[in-house]
Amino acid sequence: MATLARGGEERHEGGVCNGGRTEEVRWLRYKYTRKNEVVEALLATLRGGRNLLQLLLSFAVGGLLGDVFLHLLPEAWSMALEGGAGTHEAFTQVGLCVLAGIFVFIIVEMMASHGSGGPTSTTMKGTPQPTRKEVTGYLNLIANGIDNFTHGLAVAGSFMVSYKTGLLTTGAILIHEIPHEVGDFAILLKSGFTRWEATKAQIYTAGIGLMGALCTLCIGTSDVLGGAQVYILSFTAGGFLNIALVSVLPELLQEERPAQSCAQLLCLLCGTLTMAAVALMC
Repeated sequence: MATLARGGEERHEGGVCNGGRTEEVRWLRYKYTRKNEVVEALLATLRGGRNLLQLLLSFAVGGLLGDVFLHLLPEAWSMALEGGAGTHEAFTQVGLCVLAGIFVFIIVEMMASHGSGGPTSTTMKGTPQPTRKEVTGYLNLIANGIDNFTHGLAVAGSFMVSYKTGLLTTGAILIHEIPHEVGDFAILLKSGFTRWEATKAQIYTAGIGLMGALCTLCIGTSDVLGGAQVYILSFTAGGFLNIALVSVLPELLQEERPAQSCAQLLCLLCGTLTMAAVALMC
């Protein structure tokens, strides 16, 4: 009887141990499943954020192309013609400055790429971390600052003509800059800027427009800078072309998903059409 009792106790203890192990296995399975769900949710969020950034970059490319061909180049050509240059001479001046802008930006980007030592480093966990921001972001800030400087010249010059002319010019430039700044913000994010850094950079470049306005007010007229604006606008157009077609577009063309590619194409067209609508209204 004592032997049977001891056997029953052993079976009971074994059942308790097996039950405990089963509960532990179930808990580990639940924990592992929940961990996988969290990881999958984070990956889906990251993919969604990357898709949104790609769409914004596509809008930026369309906006930059529309800005170049519907705003900067026509304005530069008209200024060259108003300055007394012949048709062929005006086209040659603008074309040479556009090529200069393209090549200068390419050279700067190549020098920055070769002189940086390496774009990434590896942490102790083996995760690559960026060690520098892409030079594309800084080149975009330079071109945007030059563009804002010319806008400041135009705004101050128009207010010197009349208060009404100044308000109309300011409103036209603001309408033109809204889609342009959205695209610039996306390019800065793509270049490694955080949202706050991109916002501060946009504010700084906007402040360059005030420098242009003060320059006009100090000189007393914007006619003195009219000849220089032809070269400034053309050079800026070349810089924007380089950023759109050399720095941003090749990455977008690597997209392999047909649906995402179609969405990017629609955003590109939307950016161009937005700048076209602004050009027609202003």
